[in-house]
Amino acid sequence: MKTISVGFIGAGFSAHLHVEGLKKVHGVGVRLAAVTASRPERAAAFAQAHRVAKTGASWQELVAEPGIDVVCLCVPNALHAPIAVAAARAGKHVICEKPMTGAFGSAGGPAGPERARRERERALESVGEIERAVRGNGVLLLYAENWVYAPAMAKTKRLLKEAKGAIIDIRAEESHSGSHALRSRRRETAGGGALLMLGSHPVGAVLHLKAYEGEIAGTGPIRATSVTAEVAALYDSDAVRRAGHSWLVSDWQDVETWSNLVIGFSDGTKAVVTASFAMLGGVRNTFEVYTTNAVYRGAMTPNDGLTAFTPDADAFGTEYLHEKIESRTGWISVAPDEDWVRGYPQEMQDFVEAIAQAREPLSGLVLASGVVDVIYAAYVSAAEGRRVDLDRS
Repeated sequence: MKTISVGFIGAGFSAHLHVEGLKKVHGVGVRLAAVTASRPERAAAFAQAHRVAKTGASWQELVAEPGIDVVCLCVPNALHAPIAVAAARAGKHVICEKPMTGAFGSAGGPAGPERARRERERALESVGEIERAVRGNGVLLLYAENWVYAPAMAKTKRLLKEAKGAIIDIRAEESHSGSHALRSRRRETAGGGALLMLGSHPVGAVLHLKAYEGEIAGTGPIRATSVTAEVAALYDSDAVRRAGHSWLVSDWQDVETWSNLVIGFSDGTKAVVTASFAMLGGVRNTFEVYTTNAVYRGAMTPNDGLTAFTPDADAFGTEYLHEKIESRTGWISVAPDEDWVRGYPQEMQDFVEAIAQAREPLSGLVLASGVVDVIYAAYVSAAEGRRVDLDRS
C-alpha cells in the first residue's frame, strides 16, 4: 500500500482530533504533509507540535498541492462545501467534519415555515453540488462521523448480527452545556443550533444502524421516510431569565439550544434523537437500541470505566478529565482514553485504508447526505408543526 499524504485545512479542536487519530494508523503509511489555517501562527504551532512537513498560505494553495492525497476539512461549517468541491475538483479525497454542509449566510427573514423551507432547499442544493464534485472526479468523501466507529457501536453491530433480532426502537442523544466558539452560536455561520451541531452525531448513528440492519437481514435498504421535530431556544425562555446566573453558555443568536425529533423508517420502526446545548455535567453521548430479542445501551461519554473524587479544584492540575465538565470537584467520570472510546482513531484507520484500497469508507457520502436531509427536514417539521415526509417534502 502507498503512503497517504494528508493536508490539514484548519488547526483547531477537530484538527487535533484528526491528527492524533492519524498518528495511530497502522498497516498503511501516513505522511502529515501540510497545514494551513486562517491564523498563520496557529498553523505554525500545529505543524511544530505534530511534525507536519510544512505550512501553507491558504487553503487554495494546499488544495492545489500535487503531492497531497487527502485534505482534512477542520473549518467552520460554512466553509465545508466550497472547500470540499474545490478539493474534489483538484482530485483530492476529502475528510469532512460534521455536518457535511447546510444553509449559511443570511437567514432571509424571521424564523418560521417559509424560512425553514428555503433553508432546506439551500442545504440540499449544497449537498447536490458536493455529490457531483465527488462522484464526477472519482474521489472519496470520508465523513468524520466518529459515532459509527465507537467501540460500543461496533460491538452492538456484531451482537445484532449474531442475535438476528429486528430493531424496532432507537434512542440516541448528544448534549452538553454549549459551544464556546462564536461561529457556532450564530445561525449565519453555524447553519443551525443544537440539532445540526450536536444532533448530526446521533442522527448519523441511527441512519447507519438501520442501513446496517437492512444489509445483514438481506431486506434491502431501510430508509428514513419521515421526521417529526420540536426545537426550542431555551436561552430565551422565562425560566432562564428568572434564574439569573447560569452555568450554561449564553449569547446565542437565532438558533435552537434544544431539540427532539422522531425519525420514521421504511420498515415501520422509529428512532428518537435528542440534542441539547442546555445540559450541565459534560458531554453526553449515549444510545439505546431496542430489538425484538435484545436491548443494547451504549455510553461513550460519560463513561464509568474510571471515576474520581476530590474536593480540591486544583488536585488534578492540568490533567484531562472529561470534555466540557464545568467543575473539577466532586465525583468525576474520568476518560482514560476518550478519543478511543468515541471512535476517532478507528475512524482515521478506516479512512486511510479506504483511500489506499480505493473502496468506500464505513462512513461516507451517502451517510453525510442523509444526515443533512433529515436535519433540515426536521427544521421544517418544527416550523410547520407537522410530520415531514422525506420523499415528498
